[in-house]
Amino acid sequence: MKFLLTRAKGSTKALAERLDVSRRTVERYRAGSLTTPQKRLQAALVEETESEWQPQVRAQVREQASITSGMMVDVIAYFGFVGKGSSDDGRERFTYTKQILELQATGATEEELHPIVAEAITESYFTELGTRAKGLRADFTHVVSIEFRF
Repeated sequence: MKFLLTRAKGSTKALAERLDVSRRTVERYRAGSLTTPQKRLQAALVEETESEWQPQVRAQVREQASITSGMMVDVIAYFGFVGKGSSDDGRERFTYTKQILELQATGATEEELHPIVAEAITESYFTELGTRAKGLRADFTHVVSIEFRF
């Protein structure tokens, strides 16, 4: 209740309307005279808190990932070229993080992220940031799975 009151800029009237309860009920919770909400109010509190809290948390994690900690992309996919040799060794690559996160924030689908992830993998893994295989382009031809972690 305290968090939602803060988000409502202290307006008990606005919060009461949002939760579909009386203004007096909100005031009682704020004063501490009520502490255990009924099921309907409890469900409304959970729903409203999550709708306010989770976007903030996600935004902070994305910002942190795009600035310092990076992101891991676990991908199993086929690429549209043939190369000599292979390696199954795991590698961490922190390129394109900000661009991928911005696209995700705008609601890009997984399929819409495939080209940028393929480009990031090409640059960081296959061409080693432009130090070899200049001009190489690798595209996903089939994605088995892709998971973004940060």
